[in-house]
Amino acid sequence: MQDGFSMFQFSMYVRHSASSENADVHKRRVKTLLPEHGKVGILQITDKQFGQIELFYGTKKHDLPDVPQQLELF
Repeated sequence: MQDGFSMFQFSMYVRHSASSENADVHKRRVKTLLPEHGKVGILQITDKQFGQIELFYGTKKHDLPDVPQQLELF
């Protein structure tokens, strides 16, 4: 994440690169930072392909956490 990646979903991160050469720089950096027992897969796609991703969300809503009542004094 310190190299500009953002979490797309759990254990899946994305990063935009302006060119293949720029993507190669980041792939090399990931390789050098890989933990001894780490495993990373990199899939390189174009902007157009990324733009064609379809995201679907379930209809079940998450319960909101209990928020304590607050008293406001003037």
